[in-house]
Amino acid sequence: MITRSLLEHIFSAASIERWNDHPHPAVFTELGKQAHKMVIAWVLAKHEEDAGRPIDWTALIEGGIFEFLHRVVVTDIRPPVFHKLMEHRDTREQLNEWVYKNLERDLCALSAPLALRFREYHRGDDSTPERQILRSAHYLATKWEFDFILSWSAGMYGIEQTQLEIESQIEYIGIAVAREILLHPKSSKLWGFISLVGQLTFQKRWAQTPRVPQTSVLGHLLFVAIAAWMVSLEIGACPRRARNNFFGGLFHDLPEVLTRDIISPVKASVEGLDELIRGYEQKAMEERIFPLLPESWHDELRYYTEEEFTNKTRNANFVDPMQRHRGDIPAEFNRDEYNPLDGHIVETCDKLAAFMEASVSIRTGVHPQALEDGRRHLRERFAGTVICNWPVGQLFDLFW
Repeated sequence: MITRSLLEHIFSAASIERWNDHPHPAVFTELGKQAHKMVIAWVLAKHEEDAGRPIDWTALIEGGIFEFLHRVVVTDIRPPVFHKLMEHRDTREQLNEWVYKNLERDLCALSAPLALRFREYHRGDDSTPERQILRSAHYLATKWEFDFILSWSAGMYGIEQTQLEIESQIEYIGIAVAREILLHPKSSKLWGFISLVGQLTFQKRWAQTPRVPQTSVLGHLLFVAIAAWMVSLEIGACPRRARNNFFGGLFHDLPEVLTRDIISPVKASVEGLDELIRGYEQKAMEERIFPLLPESWHDELRYYTEEEFTNKTRNANFVDPMQRHRGDIPAEFNRDEYNPLDGHIVETCDKLAAFMEASVSIRTGVHPQALEDGRRHLRERFAGTVICNWPVGQLFDLFW
């Protein structure tokens, strides 16, 4: 069972401001940073696969989520202090156990085996390929943010020491392509993609509507991804389906880095506008994003970003290998070889994120009419949603 407190824990990262002891005209949040990290992890993992090194995608996704949840619990500890504490075995074990106790009830409610894996993850081997990828992705995301902080903090006392501390971490980067990106960023197309995605942190959701906390498009993507992954657990999704639902959520708004977040009422106000925007988004993706990535990755990214709210499977024996399902994906297609993706889950989690954004703001006392109307409309439309016999719509009632 997905609990209200677990969803609130995830969403709370939108209020955790990073670099708050440095000048930062743009606001970086923990939710946005972790979203960027998982996009980078996808890039590094795809590159490792191309090099013939197998990746356990379930372990990569779970590890990313486990590290995110851990970080949110210990958010009051500044990163340099946190890393020092984690260097000492006794302190590390005590801190990890304290984090687990904070999350135990929610994780056990979702899945007892998952809760056990969370506990063991923070006790286990940190040299696996998946953990090396996550470590490298964490560093690249931090470095991308710090490059902005550095330009704003010239002459500030202590900024050089912070720079040295960050740069010293490169020796722990075990993924060769990550080191290459760091050493030669200007000549790296992959860094271009990473940087372009990072710009979604500057795009605000509900841009014309006063709201607390403000959330970025980038942070929104991670919330949708984790929510879709949790619903995948609830319906018994096969590993590839859960992976697709996670990355489908993580990439579903990627075209907005090129078009900005155009709110639904605007799209619906002019007949044919939504289709026109989608056509422009696809053209812009082809011209500006896909050239930054190896061609062999394009098909997967299209699967995540085109018809993103459509239930899909693939069957190589058909003339058109992609099958679209108006209803739930049939049980017989819940197998890795069919590459299933629940667009309906991604859509529902996307709207759940918007519903929570409105509800949390209203609860804090900032409730313009647009938020009230949007919240009511979302609940009316999605609260009764059932997917694969699981009442995903009940998540909306948790925040009504």
